[in-house]
Amino acid sequence: MSHENDALSPDARLDLRGVLCPINFVRTKLKLEEMDLGQVLEVVLDDGDPMRNVPRSIKEEGQRIVSVGKLPDGAYRLLVRKESE
Repeated sequence: MSHENDALSPDARLDLRGVLCPINFVRTKLKLEEMDLGQVLEVVLDDGDPMRNVPRSIKEEGQRIVSVGKLPDGAYRLLVRKESE
């Protein structure tokens, strides 16, 4: 993980702590559809199934995860760059 990505300022944020699969991915996908190519979405996910499933689904949609970090509460913060419509 490179530190230059930490400086990326997200264009939008989604806090999906407590949101179950597959609703968390559906909400992520819908938010990305509203955004422009090249914009960055910050997604906060719980550990476990959300972190196993959502990043994989995001990549399958053609988007790029530019950064993953762990928050003090054990959740994860992903920065996702929209790279496909």
